[in-house]
Amino acid sequence: MKALTWHGKSDIRCEQVDDPIIENDRDIIIKVTACAICGSDLHLMGGFVPEMHAHDVLGHETMGEVVEVGKGHSKFRMGERVVVPFTIACGECRMCKWQLFSLCERSNPAGAKQAEQMGYPTAGLFGYSHMYGGFAGGQAEFLRVPYADVGPIKVPDGLTDEQVLFLSDIFPTGYQAAENCNIQPGDTVLVFGCGPVGQFAIKSAFLLGAGRVIALDIVPERLALAQASGAETLRYDDEDLQKQILAMTGGKGPDSVIEAVGMESHGPGGVMETLQTDLTAMERPYALQQALMACRPGGTVSLPGVFVGSVTVPMGMFVGKGLTMKTGQTHVQRYLEPLMKLIEDGKIDPSFLITHRIGLEEGPEAYKTFRDKKDGCIKVVIKP
Repeated sequence: MKALTWHGKSDIRCEQVDDPIIENDRDIIIKVTACAICGSDLHLMGGFVPEMHAHDVLGHETMGEVVEVGKGHSKFRMGERVVVPFTIACGECRMCKWQLFSLCERSNPAGAKQAEQMGYPTAGLFGYSHMYGGFAGGQAEFLRVPYADVGPIKVPDGLTDEQVLFLSDIFPTGYQAAENCNIQPGDTVLVFGCGPVGQFAIKSAFLLGAGRVIALDIVPERLALAQASGAETLRYDDEDLQKQILAMTGGKGPDSVIEAVGMESHGPGGVMETLQTDLTAMERPYALQQALMACRPGGTVSLPGVFVGSVTVPMGMFVGKGLTMKTGQTHVQRYLEPLMKLIEDGKIDPSFLITHRIGLEEGPEAYKTFRDKKDGCIKVVIKP
């Protein structure tokens, strides 16, 4: 089959790889009908994530049609359409029973090695390095789905692939980020970063009762899309950013801040930042630092943005202001049914985000377009 594969920093290729096969009775195989390029995939492209191997198949936002099922699988039938969560969960360990699916204790075969660095294992992920299990990703013609009786959700008749594809990751991720803010009716929420997750965080904050959402970015297309969702916008490169935030909130500050940028954020510029951005794979915590500054005392900072290693955090500010921070990979399985219901009821159409539709062969170039924010690119959907 054809698939998009990793071959080193900035080297993504479309090539022939082996077709997936059933490896466990709980597996299914799907024919991929739609998949997407995620901002987290750009971290792989940038060389930030360790334990990537040449020819690894990329992608963790995937859906498709069931074409094969394991002997022990009874949830799905051949021909049914399913959306696949990017987190792989067994459904039986204590974390899964607590609905902390991204912390599954069993699904990552590299869990013992991961625990050496993190203290404990966490869930396996599709297409996201051998530290998270080395599972082949879904930017391909076919995908093997382990623990398929726990993860995927059937797509109701009448909904298109483009309406439901983002249930695999970015819609639940944006929703969990907003939910972690403990939004009270009328609250003001500040969102750093108007990329795909930031856009869903904006939508979700309003769904959860926020009175105002202020969104920060510098890309015109992203700011325009945030405004279309009802957000007020600011440029994060404003030298007086904190003064602007205070002015917009009557000096009180936002009740919560969602940092939807993560390890590749940009700050005020300068020689060191340019070197970090262009010549190294160094994590840059500028957005996190600004988010901690922006949040009102006693508020909450929600961090869906991805980090891999260590970064500098102003703990004096964090402790002194009595802030709460909530983080974590998304417990996608927890949100699939309620968010699918929102789509069915017409309360949100996630396809608003899509700007580019391509085939697999165009994938390597689309990675560059997405990374460089060219051609108005906000979200790329691939149809193998």
